Amino acid sequence: MAIGSGLGAQIGIAAESTYGTFVAPTRFVEFTKESLALKKTTAQSAGVAAGRLMALSSRRVVTQREVSGSLEMEVTNKSMGVLLQALMGTSVTPVQQGVTTAYLQTHTLADTAGKSLTIQKGVPLTTGTVVDKTFLGCKVTSAEFSCEAGQMLTSTWEFDGRDCDEGQTLATASYPSMSPFHFGQLAVKSGTFGTETALDGVRKVSIKVERPQATDRFYANNSALKAQPISNDLVKISGSLEMDYVATTVDDLHTSDGATSLVVEFVGPIIASTYAETFRIKLPAIRVDDAPPQVDGFQVVRPTFNFTALYDGTNAVAIEYMSTDTTV
Repeated sequence: MAIGSGLGAQIGIAAESTYGTFVAPTRFVEFTKESLALKKTTAQSAGVAAGRLMALSSRRVVTQREVSGSLEMEVTNKSMGVLLQALMGTSVTPVQQGVTTAYLQTHTLADTAGKSLTIQKGVPLTTGTVVDKTFLGCKVTSAEFSCEAGQMLTSTWEFDGRDCDEGQTLATASYPSMSPFHFGQLAVKSGTFGTETALDGVRKVSIKVERPQATDRFYANNSALKAQPISNDLVKISGSLEMDYVATTVDDLHTSDGATSLVVEFVGPIIASTYAETFRIKLPAIRVDDAPPQVDGFQVVRPTFNFTALYDGTNAVAIEYMSTDTTV
């Protein structure tokens, strides 16, 4: 029996071959908070019947079913590939580095058609029995990565899903030995793409990737379930840099509305040879939107620069992930 509280909960994830078709979880992630839930649309008959003062329970029907919610977690040195692939859209095969146990995943921006997940949640009753809630056809609609001084690199994932199945067998969770990326491993660089240099004074960085999709594709013949969402707008990538005002580098970009490449990377311990655990986001072109420095009393001037990432016409936005994972 599990512990009858959140201590006994679990989340398992697997990439689906067919949208909305169950695949037994193969990755189990350590999460801090989740809100995945079935949403149903109901309709109630309102027919008039002489003397009836309430609507009939038997005349209530479910007209649509879908799933929505989020998953919050630390970004770790293992098991992140399945989520990154669902976010970025590229089908990735980890590339072995030399003859070592280090494998590099390069997730570049692509359409997410066909990239859906089965997410299985185990929710403990107070008795210790763990209830299965399996969410099918989960598409990542956004993900945000954030790290500040003294903290872990955290992520928040938003999902849209097709249905909730409570008839599956709850998989037995197993977790590899893993560790989180953190502020002590953080480097922020800017400049010309490919030759970026360290950006001084950064205390906090946040980057959000949004994948707009038509999530309302409910059609006849689908038993109240939606067809796979499809992209219906440009990808939106935005973020912020909270900094001590040590130089005018970013401030000048705000004034000129000039573009710069931004690299945010976390480099951990060496896996083998010269290959280290790595989580890296590469934005070839960002432009600073607002928040020039302001003086607020006696404290160190500490502006937050909000930015938008754009396509530079040549280089792709990418997330690089180096781990010992041999599969996504």
